[in-house]
Amino acid sequence: MDLPFIVATLTRRGLLTPGSPVRVASQLNALRTWGWSLAGELRQAAARDPGRPAVIDENGVELTYHDLLDRAERMARSMRAGLGVQAGDRIGVLCRNHHGLIETIVAATLLGVDAVLVNTGLSAAQLGTVAEEQRLRLLVHDDEFAERVLGLPAELPRLDERAREELVAGALPGDLHPPERDGRIIVLTSGTTGTPKGARRPTPSGFGPLVSIIDRIPLHARDRVMIAAPIFHTWGFAALQVCLALRATIVLHRRFDPAATLAALSAQRCDALFAVPVMMQRLLEVPPPDPRPPLKVVAVSGSALPGGLAPKFMDVYGDVLYNLYGSTEVSWASIAGPQDLRQAPTTAGRPPHGTRLELLDEDGQAVPDGRVGRIFVGNEMLFEGYTSGANRETRDGLLDTGDLGRLNADGLLFVDGRADDMIVSGGENVFPSEVEDLLAQLPQVREAAVIGVPDPEYGQRLSAFLALHPGETLDPEAVREYVRHFLARFSVPRDVIFVKYLPRNATGKVLTRELRRYYG
Repeated sequence: MDLPFIVATLTRRGLLTPGSPVRVASQLNALRTWGWSLAGELRQAAARDPGRPAVIDENGVELTYHDLLDRAERMARSMRAGLGVQAGDRIGVLCRNHHGLIETIVAATLLGVDAVLVNTGLSAAQLGTVAEEQRLRLLVHDDEFAERVLGLPAELPRLDERAREELVAGALPGDLHPPERDGRIIVLTSGTTGTPKGARRPTPSGFGPLVSIIDRIPLHARDRVMIAAPIFHTWGFAALQVCLALRATIVLHRRFDPAATLAALSAQRCDALFAVPVMMQRLLEVPPPDPRPPLKVVAVSGSALPGGLAPKFMDVYGDVLYNLYGSTEVSWASIAGPQDLRQAPTTAGRPPHGTRLELLDEDGQAVPDGRVGRIFVGNEMLFEGYTSGANRETRDGLLDTGDLGRLNADGLLFVDGRADDMIVSGGENVFPSEVEDLLAQLPQVREAAVIGVPDPEYGQRLSAFLALHPGETLDPEAVREYVRHFLARFSVPRDVIFVKYLPRNATGKVLTRELRRYYG
């Protein structure tokens, strides 16, 4: 990425403002010594703004950047001296959003240890598989997961919240030096169809990744930001990285509750919110506070935006919505701003600076605008492969996302869905997202999902699952007639099933394997 663009963007976002020469020198030295790892980002923030609030938890705990770094260093020293954790080991982190999660991840990177961010929605059996496949040396977990970890091997040390606090309080004095190897962050894929895979995240090598995001999403130094997206997910972790780089004040709640979130956004005077799309839906289901929170940015990612959600949200909270399309493997591919979402509410936007995006056919040739192709992406933060040794297909430095999409004449990207989610019914290709977006526009429908199920005549048929707003009813044949009016006959769901809610994982993605259980 070219230097003038980096400097211009950092200046525009307030990161190059003058400061104490001593603190600026200490800040730059922290980055030079520790790099752009999470440990380096926290160190530079503590060097420049030691007394600034770094984290505010829902229970009122407030830590400055100096305090947060001190606690992370204490934990690192205790893990090394008391538990024998050393560079190259892997520790599991099974925590919701709170300061202890951040301290644990930073402590790992200070030691050159890989931190495996464990999805809080995993079952006990999945957790056991992850512990074995990732060869965990230690598991740090919140108290609420005490029963879930009982089945893990007895030889795997476990730290609950009390034990973690004892490590911090009882740390012996000593120095920490940059480890011989960088500790990697291992993010588990969403696991909507089975046990998730571990994806190794690269450590940024400079300002490029940060600039790619904040150029398109107008976040500024020292903003106050609520991270509602789970930090164990790629999007939540990316939000944490951005916030530390910006020396932001981070507001965290362990669980998402729409009313509590709105109250915190107002009480803490938050400038920005990082969330997943289903959280936006929930926020619209409760009365907005008066006055509205002073939000300038609501940045969402993690799953597709349902049709009509973007304009509805902006009609209530203003044109502050930014939708990032990406994945654990490619980090980001494109970003849609408020103007894009007003123009085309389901668009994934355009690639940010420094990102290449191409739509290719099965032979690797570019497809024309309007035609569906496989989405390939190239940027500075492509993942380094799965911990199992497997990888994704690449072409000319671009990584296969596994998604299908198309570009319109204005260069806006539209994602039709996963390649393996495409339904072939009677020889016709149907993308579930197209039908889902249409069904979501029915006023009675709260949320909708469409899957393909085996059919003896057509190979597959469409099955629609609808969760209605309280007190609403719909007739299945009326639903089919509605779809028939707007789409081709092969897009009409043969089955219409009403459910109380759609099963989702912690990042808001619908668990299609749970829906298939309706068919045994």
